[in-house]
Amino acid sequence: MPTTPTLIESVRRALRLLDAVAEDTGGLTAKHLSRRTGIPLPTTYHLMRTLTHEGYLRREGGVYAIGDAGVRFGAATVCRPGAEGLDGWLGRLRDELGAAVYFALYQEGEIRIAGVAAGGEAPAVEEWADFRRTAHAHAGGLCLLAQLDEGARRDHVARHPVMPLTPYTVRDEVELLRRLARMRRGAPVYERQEYVLGTVCSAVPITVGEVPATIALSLPVSRAHLLEPLTARLKRRAEEAVTRLAFSVRTPGESDPRA
Repeated sequence: MPTTPTLIESVRRALRLLDAVAEDTGGLTAKHLSRRTGIPLPTTYHLMRTLTHEGYLRREGGVYAIGDAGVRFGAATVCRPGAEGLDGWLGRLRDELGAAVYFALYQEGEIRIAGVAAGGEAPAVEEWADFRRTAHAHAGGLCLLAQLDEGARRDHVARHPVMPLTPYTVRDEVELLRRLARMRRGAPVYERQEYVLGTVCSAVPITVGEVPATIALSLPVSRAHLLEPLTARLKRRAEEAVTRLAFSVRTPGESDPRA
C-alpha cells in the first residue's frame, strides 16, 4: 500500500477540517484542529493553507473560520444533497407548495438572497424596497435577525434603521427588538403585509455551519388562509433535507475521528 495519502483521503481530511471549523463559531487554530480531527499537524497546516487560498476558510488572528466559498458551498448543499442543487430543490418546493420560495443568508452583516423559485401562479414578491435594508419588514429578514445575538441585532439596526413600509410594519427599533426576543428558537416566522400590501410571507430557519440561513415562501393575501399549513410543510421539507445531508457527509462505515 502507498504511504502517501490518496486523493480521496485528502478530500475526506479536508471535509473533516471544514466540519470541525463550522462546529466552533469562535474559530480554531491549526493545532486545535489537528487534535480534534486526528489529522497530523503538518498535513493539517498544508490542507488549511489550501482551503484558505481557495476561500473555503479565512484566517483571522491565528484562528480559522468558514470563508465565503465555504458559505456558498454549504448553502447549496444543505438544502438538497444530490445533483439538482439549490435551484432545483427550490423549484420542486415551489411546485409542491404552489408558492414562491426563497433561500437567504446573513453573511458578513448583510442579508443575501441566494436563490428564488417563482413563476406562473407563484409570483415572487417585487423588491420595491431593498431586501438588505428592510429585514425588519419581511419574514426572511426577521428569521435571520432572530438567529443573531442581541449585539448583532442592534448593530444591524444601527446600520439599517427601522422604517415603516406599510401600516402593518413594526414602527421602531424598540418594537422590533421586543418582537425578535419573543421568537422561539427554530420556530417559523410569519409576516402579513408588512413589506408590501397584498402579500403574506413566512420563513423557517436553517443552520448552515455558523451562518444564519432561512427558507421562506410568499403568497397573495387572498390565499393567506394557506400560509400556516404550507409553512408547516416547508419546515418538514427543510428538516428532511438537513437530515439527508447529515447522514451523507461521511462514507458509511467511516468512524468519526472526534468520537
